[in-house]
Amino acid sequence: MVMLSKRVSGFLIAFGVWSWWIWPTFLKNIWGDTRSWNHGATGFFLVHLVLVVVSLGLGTAIGAIGVRGWRAAAR
Repeated sequence: MVMLSKRVSGFLIAFGVWSWWIWPTFLKNIWGDTRSWNHGATGFFLVHLVLVVVSLGLGTAIGAIGVRGWRAAAR
């Protein structure tokens, strides 16, 4: 088992929070782009949607690891 320091755990938590702040904003901007829609979603939109979903998933996982590390370091 690897023990994370509070400093590293804090960085991972900050990364998770940053991901949830940046990627929804990015999706909102892509949603409004004229290249995203042409009688339905375009490939441009779908590729960026996959990017956002994967990035939010990774940001959530990394943030959760940070929270677990923070709690373990506190003990």
